[in-house]
Amino acid sequence: MSASILLTNIGSLVTNVPGIGDPSPLGLLTDAAVVVEGDRVAWTGRAQSAPDADEVYDAGGNAVVPGFVDSHAHLVFAGDRTQEFNARMSGRPYQAGGIRTTVRATRAASDGQLEANLTRYLAEALRQGTTTFETKSGYGLTTHDEARALRIAARHTEEVTYLGAHIVPPEYADDPAAYVELVTGEMLDACAPHARWVDVFCERGAFDGDQARAVLTAGKARGLVPRVHANQLGPGPGVRLAVELDAASADHCTHLDPGDIDALASGNTVATLLPGAEFSTRAPWPDARRLLDAGVTVALSTDCNPGSSFTSSMPFCVALAVRDMGMTPDEALWSATAGGAAALRRTDVGRIAPGARADLVVLDAPSHVHLAYRPGVPLVRDVWRQGRRCR
Repeated sequence: MSASILLTNIGSLVTNVPGIGDPSPLGLLTDAAVVVEGDRVAWTGRAQSAPDADEVYDAGGNAVVPGFVDSHAHLVFAGDRTQEFNARMSGRPYQAGGIRTTVRATRAASDGQLEANLTRYLAEALRQGTTTFETKSGYGLTTHDEARALRIAARHTEEVTYLGAHIVPPEYADDPAAYVELVTGEMLDACAPHARWVDVFCERGAFDGDQARAVLTAGKARGLVPRVHANQLGPGPGVRLAVELDAASADHCTHLDPGDIDALASGNTVATLLPGAEFSTRAPWPDARRLLDAGVTVALSTDCNPGSSFTSSMPFCVALAVRDMGMTPDEALWSATAGGAAALRRTDVGRIAPGARADLVVLDAPSHVHLAYRPGVPLVRDVWRQGRRCR
């Protein structure tokens, strides 16, 4: 039987369960303690009422928050796009091929190289407090390369997404319909056993509404749950298609009209915002305030990828959301934890309450507000993932 651990002397505990602490969405509890047994939270409450445990960890009066839930990332890839970023930030045109550059490098890489890259970025994210992470295929774009990306990813996370419909690869440039047929047929057959989700980049220059519908409905028929890259580069059908098909999330949501927001507010689809992409491309910021005021469930995620958002830091995304997207510090933290869990349709992560997975982050700060108040400062002091102290 695993030893029980009492984390005590917690100055401020974010549970994300209203009523465990205060009635706010964060369920804040002061002078708090948490008991962990095995990989689960067994008890939360005031420190003076805590039960005995086999081991004691003193949080030193610091804040404890749920582990971050990064529900959108692209971590199975090879190669580097530094020159592209440098050109973009220097105001120079760059013609090296964007996503296609990564596709070429990924196809040429060995399984070992791809897995080493993946584990490197997962470890980097864990050090910054991310305890649940989703990752996608999408840089292989052949049946063999998409399937191997998903096999590699599935060794490290249960949240694996099939994104064969990322872009149309060069060999199908003159016949995109044939590529959609491949993605919904042979490639899907090879990939579905290794994935939980199906995704599509529904955007001008990638896949239109009819093509996206074909990809998502084929994935649903194979037991995969949809999520959609939607309305990132301009207005389009992605958000409403996501809601219509009961997708778990519509991701990016940068260019929304009132009908898009109404659709999200009336459905079960989470709006996942990815501020790292706007930061790295100098694109307009999503308007989180409009979404929140309309009652839409909002998640925050990194979109970690080598081209448009090469960050694995959820604290950085929290700070961006507060500074540039109209979110309060409380809303941003909730969206980076419980919101991400909602985008993955998970109830066992993103909160600190009895029965939840024991994923906790101890901050080197007295309050979670410091995540936005002190941007860029490494505030993660300790991380527990599935009941194990990782750092």
